[in-house]
Amino acid sequence: QVQLVESGGGLVQAGGSLRLSCAASGRMFGIDAMAWYRQAAGKQRELVASITSGGSTNVADSVKGRFTISRDNAKNAVYLQLNSLKPEDTSVYYCHANIRVPEIGALEVWGQGTLVTVSS
Repeated sequence: QVQLVESGGGLVQAGGSLRLSCAASGRMFGIDAMAWYRQAAGKQRELVASITSGGSTNVADSVKGRFTISRDNAKNAVYLQLNSLKPEDTSVYYCHANIRVPEIGALEVWGQGTLVTVSS
């Protein structure tokens, strides 16, 4: 069974930094695009940043210049560096990946989510 496991969330003061990590495990042929989403209380889930297997990135305007997405293909991992955090960044952050698996083909997988809380 393929799964994504996230880590790195927590409580931080405004202006601080955090680094989120997400690693895929299980039987797979490879991972295509990976991404981070977030969902604040009472709001819809939104895309924060994405990265292709080749390293091309896309970052939401609301976090551009503050958040950086990266990946390590050898470790089947994706990271999100969060700098200059604001209280409005408080959300549950979810890792997402398109994973190629035996017999099924392409599979969309979500992590369990990690809570980031930014205090003012």
